[in-house]
Amino acid sequence: MIKSLSQVALLSPGINQEPGAMPGEGLTALQTFTYFVAAPIALFVVISVIAWALTGEKKKSTGSSSVITSIE
Repeated sequence: MIKSLSQVALLSPGINQEPGAMPGEGLTALQTFTYFVAAPIALFVVISVIAWALTGEKKKSTGSSSVITSIE
């Protein structure tokens, strides 16, 4: 029983692969951090800043306002 469990544990990584799959080298810790942590955070910040800049309050003009150009 113990021998059969150890054989299953050795074969388990091969079970998840598709037939004919040839996996390449793994990612380094720096690449993994960059791709899955830093890049998503940077994209979120950039999109947030763009959205904030485009939807922020506009300056009100101090000149005379016209009924045609503004609704109060």
